This record gives sequence, C-alpha cells and structure tokens, in this order.
Amino acid sequence: MTRRFRKEGMEEQDKDLLERAAKLAERQFVSQLRDIPIHRALKENQAYINEFFNDCSDLVVREFQIEKSVRGLAVFIDGLVDTALVNASIKSLIIDEGGHANVHEIALATLPSSQVGVTDNYADLLTGVLSGDTCILVDGNDQALLLGLRGPKGRSVAEPETEAVVRGPRDGYVESLRINTALLRRKLKTPHLKTRSMIVGRQSNTSVVVSYLEGVCDPKLVEEVVGRIQKIEIDAVLESGYIEELIQDNAYSPFPQIQYTERPDTTAAALLEGRVAIFVDGTPFVLICPTTFWQLMQANEDYYERYQMATMIRWLRYVFLLVALLTPALYVAITTFHQEMLPTTLLLSLASAREAIPFPAIVEAMIMEVSFEALREAGVRLPKTVGQAVSILGALVVGQAAVEAGIVSAPMVIIVSITGIASFTIPRYNAAITFRMLRFPLMIAASLFGMYGILIGMMLILGHTANLRSFGVPYLSPTSPLSVGDLKDVVLRAPWWALGKRPSFLDVKDSRRVGLDFRQELLDQGGQRGKKIDHEPQAQMAKEGERGS
Repeated sequence: MTRRFRKEGMEEQDKDLLERAAKLAERQFVSQLRDIPIHRALKENQAYINEFFNDCSDLVVREFQIEKSVRGLAVFIDGLVDTALVNASIKSLIIDEGGHANVHEIALATLPSSQVGVTDNYADLLTGVLSGDTCILVDGNDQALLLGLRGPKGRSVAEPETEAVVRGPRDGYVESLRINTALLRRKLKTPHLKTRSMIVGRQSNTSVVVSYLEGVCDPKLVEEVVGRIQKIEIDAVLESGYIEELIQDNAYSPFPQIQYTERPDTTAAALLEGRVAIFVDGTPFVLICPTTFWQLMQANEDYYERYQMATMIRWLRYVFLLVALLTPALYVAITTFHQEMLPTTLLLSLASAREAIPFPAIVEAMIMEVSFEALREAGVRLPKTVGQAVSILGALVVGQAAVEAGIVSAPMVIIVSITGIASFTIPRYNAAITFRMLRFPLMIAASLFGMYGILIGMMLILGHTANLRSFGVPYLSPTSPLSVGDLKDVVLRAPWWALGKRPSFLDVKDSRRVGLDFRQELLDQGGQRGKKIDHEPQAQMAKEGERGS
C-alpha cells in the first residue's frame, strides 16, 4: 500500500514537472528565460532541457557519474563542438578521484578546458549551448558550467577578394567572431584595445562585439554606438548589414554612412584614428563608424606606398569619380541641347553616328546603362570561373550587335564603357553603387534641362551630403566644416612625419600619434644628405684622388 501511494506521488510530481517545463518552453525568446534559475535537482533541469529542445535531433544529452556517487549531465549540440575535447572533459569527471560535487571545485581541479564559465540562469545556459559551448550540470548545484570546446573550425584566414592590395598584409576576416577579434589583437597588442560583447536578435542570439581604443576614442561615441545596438529589436541578425541599416543616422540616404571592411589592418587604422569597430558573428565584414565621404575614397595601399604615389592615385580616383558620375549625363545634355560646345569635326562625327538611331539620346543612354548594369550583376552571380568572361564577352557582343542593329550609336558604347571602368576605380563597393545609382537621375535631369539640370542635380547632391551626419560627425568633414589641419589626408596624402595628429573632427582624447623629435634630429644633423655618415671606401678614394692631382 505504501509503495503504491509513493508511486502515485512520484507520478504526480513528474506530471507537475513536465507541466512546468512545458510552460517555460512556451516562451518565445531565449532572453525571456533570464529570470528562470537553474534548479538544484538534476532531474528537473533535464526535464527543462528536453522540453526546450523537443524535436531537436542534433542535441546530445550525455549522463555520467562522478565517482559513482554524484550524477552529472553534459549538454551540447552535435556539430558545434569538438567531440574529442568533450570526451576528454567527461572522462576527467568520471575518473575524478577527489569526488568533487561542487561546480566551482570541478572547474578548478578537474576540467582540462581552458575556457570555463559559470551561469545560474537558463537564458545564458541556452545561449551558450546554441553558440557551441558544452554545458555541465551536476546534481545538487544551482549553477552550471559552460565549457568553451567549440569546433570544427570554418574557413581559414586568407586574403580578402574585395580589398586586394599589391603591397600590404594578406590576412582577412572570416566567419568566426573570435578569430576576427584575434586578428585585430595581433595588429594592436595593447590592453587599451577594448571589446564589449552583447547579444542581438531574439531568435538568432547573434554575438556582437564593439571594439575601440581606450584613451583615444571618445567615450560618448562608444556609448552612442553601444546604445543604438542595444535598442535593436529584431528576430535575427544574419549579417553585419542588418546592424548597419538599423543604426545609421539617415536611413533614406543612398550614401553609406558606415564603412565595412574585411581587413584587420583597415580596422586597426580606423581605431587608431578614434573610430569604433563592430564585429558580428557569422560574417567577415566588420563595420567602422563614424564614416566620412573622403574615407570611402581612400584605400589601404595609400598608406603603404610612398606619399607621392598615393597622392597621384588619389587624384586619379577623384577625376574618375566625376567621370563615372557625370559622363553619361554630359553626353545626353550636349547631344540634346548644347551641340555648340563640340568642335565641328566631332559634332559631324556624332551626327553621322546617330543618324540612323531611332531613339533620343536619353533612351539610348538608358538602354546601354541598364544593359551594362545587368551584365555586371550577372558576372557577380555566376561562378567565378565563367563570371568575368561572360560579363566581358557579353558587353562586347551586346554592344557590337546593338551598334550594327542601329539601336545605339558607337559613341554611346564608348561612353558607357568609360563610365563602367571609372566606377571600378572607387575603392569601396558600397560607395561605387551609390554613384552608379545617382547616374540615372542626373541623366534624366540632363535630358530635361541640359547643363542646367546637371548643375541642379549636383547642387542637390552636395546639399544632401552637407546635411548628412555619421554618429554626429559631418559627412564631408574635414572640408565642410573646414579643418585645415586635417586636409593633409584628404586630397593629398602627406608623409607620415607630417601626419602627426589624429583627425580633429572625431574629438579624440589623445590627438598626437606621430612624434617629431626624430624627424627634427634627422634634419638638424643633415641625415638626408648623409653628412654624418662616413663611408670608409669613399673617403679613401677621395684622398687618393687628391694625392694624384
């Protein structure tokens, strides 16, 4: 009779336990479980976990005993952990001669893992397990251990394809957050490099890290970036582009207000200027803010080559930026309204080329520009082995066929080709897309009002960029508002000894970054002309020459 009542009581307890677990599992987001503590009874914790991960075939729940007296539970996701390390950790617990039953004693004396965390709530427990950690639950403890036994490793570190350089480091970010922060740490070996971690996405629970240099970056900027990210409410963050679009100042502007990069050296250089970097788990693209327009026109190689060459290349970029933006619109305006601007010979050549074309210049330009953009997009989406060949051959074949069919003129094909080549000189892909977009409204304005339409369009673009802000920093800094001292790294690239201070518009805490003592010493001693360097063979030859004379 007593056994029957005891059995019925246990069945009622199990039923109540399952009901409580089912109610907890009804909560939609993991972050809502932060107020649910880990229970001392291992049986209750196991019921909760089984209910949370119902119909999850990749969940592994491994029961074990410590010295045949204390029951334990290992919980992990198959495929996210290094099973060899998990087996070694469980083995060390099974053969624990000390008979430790407290999780803190186990973490100190038994586990071989170098990364051990302790949590007391189910939100952190589930986030850790879903991120690749191994959870260890021990009967009689209201805390759980999270072991950093993640694996297997993903794509290896390689040179980024979107930011290739002739001279410079060849390493690039990958999809692993910790590998990316380690790559940055290799560039900046200082404890002042800070990495603040947070979780974004109610369903994805994506790890996000905000990195900055303490003592250089403005603390108000850091708090603004962190505050904007913490206010994000979205189901999932699958790429850094989600965060970029959510935290930028002007969501309706076509101009990118946050730079992204795949290069650790670019990130390190930005942090040294007083900017903030945002790492997102699962993507190799790191966000840098605040961003200015001139920053998007600068490449990594500008600072690795001699300053004369870097300056010349920058001028080339600015010229071809105007070519990419204005050439089709100028062609439409001149051929439609301002034929008198052309020399007579060139005007007759254009007139003969357009004689058989049935469309006005704006329709002709739109046909070719849209076709070129479609071919470029197709080349990006096709496999790499055939993508470039298809895009190049497609442009040649389509252009030649269109000219022979009398749909477009040969000068229009030349204009579109020059425009396409010019757009590739812009270092940042998102900035190049912006100017490719702006070409079309400028062409329409040119077809309606001629050169006046182009001037009005350029004034609107300049007015819009002058009003833009990136985390409070004017988008056209340092040209508007004007900061003469910062112009050394805009149109020109001054030598490193002349770039002694960080950009003033970022309101950095430590403005000095290059010392001038050695440069002044070099000039005072005549080091440039080698006066203080006594070359023995040359001095001896000079003496012998004097004797011979």
